[in-house]
Amino acid sequence: MIKILYWTPFFLPDIGGIETLSAKLLPEFQKRNYDIAVLTSHGRYGMADKTEFNGIPVFRFSFRDVFGNHDLRQLFKLREQVIKLKQSFKPDFIHVHMSDPSVFFHLSTLSAFPAPTIVTIHHDTKPPGFRGRTDTLLGNTLRMAEWVTAVSKATLSDLIHIEPEIKNRSSVIYNGLDSLDVIPATLPFDPPRIMCMGRLIPAKGVDLAITAFSSLLNRFPRARLTIVGEGPEQVHLERQALSLGLTDSVEFVGRVEPEEVPAVINQATVVIMPSRTEGFPMGALEAARMARPVVATPVGGLAEAIIHQQTGLIVEKENSSAVAEAVSFLLEHPDVAVRMGQAARSQVLQTFSLKSCVDSYDMLYRRLIRGTPHTSVLMEQ
Repeated sequence: MIKILYWTPFFLPDIGGIETLSAKLLPEFQKRNYDIAVLTSHGRYGMADKTEFNGIPVFRFSFRDVFGNHDLRQLFKLREQVIKLKQSFKPDFIHVHMSDPSVFFHLSTLSAFPAPTIVTIHHDTKPPGFRGRTDTLLGNTLRMAEWVTAVSKATLSDLIHIEPEIKNRSSVIYNGLDSLDVIPATLPFDPPRIMCMGRLIPAKGVDLAITAFSSLLNRFPRARLTIVGEGPEQVHLERQALSLGLTDSVEFVGRVEPEEVPAVINQATVVIMPSRTEGFPMGALEAARMARPVVATPVGGLAEAIIHQQTGLIVEKENSSAVAEAVSFLLEHPDVAVRMGQAARSQVLQTFSLKSCVDSYDMLYRRLIRGTPHTSVLMEQ
């Protein structure tokens, strides 16, 4: 049985793109006879040091506290704990999903139990704190990895620009979703229901969605905006809605459990994602799976997940007026909105399936174990 140490910055019950994907991937890996241990943080809910998910042990460490408090004593203690886990579990390889500095603890313990490393990058490499240069944590991680995967072509292109030597040991593996028994509901137009979903952080551009919606009300006074998600920007966004006089037409629903997301999306007419930066958002795939057209900016993998004027509309970044115009067009042309939604559903089921995602990782894992990962340069779906 092949043993994977699956390293991820957050894990359930935290909810985000990586967490949602991991919750789908890990049971599928179990079915393919992988022995898995998850290494992660305590997350936003202060989970116990060891929990379980689907029979998989989940080991949690206080990585974020160490970096926030600059506590060297705790840093060395955590390093020893990571070493102990590596040596006791004895993984055949380590799969690191990198989106925060906790990967430092992997780099600093490489010699404790040498094992090949796959690094997956989910996020845009341009935001502050994640900028790429060869002398950064990201650059060092890329050089160390046996193989690098990215969730979009745009992200992989950025990574190769940062560290050209990974060109022949890297690939795109798109995130994927399973099909559901839930049948997409008919798009509601009376009243129109606009949805914006994602973590409430500046990168997601939820403030732009609220500004766009404010202007939409002039044409569609009965429209409603639902904001799905939680995060540090919620208070600021609620104040923005209040200042624009939108409290009666904007609803913040907060956290939605993954299994409830399809039913929530089923209430939407259009999903908007005016992101400033992205990797490959699961929300775009989840909206498409429920046959909802998506209005989004051309950042990261959004431009790869959405085919402009076929499965949704791509608009200029940082342009709330463009978001409003695109949504208005779909609301004024219901037949187009329905057609785009149906095309989006077909695309996600064919191109971005969970099976394709699992197959690609499975192939890479097994080639890595055989010592021949370089026989496959690209593994795009």
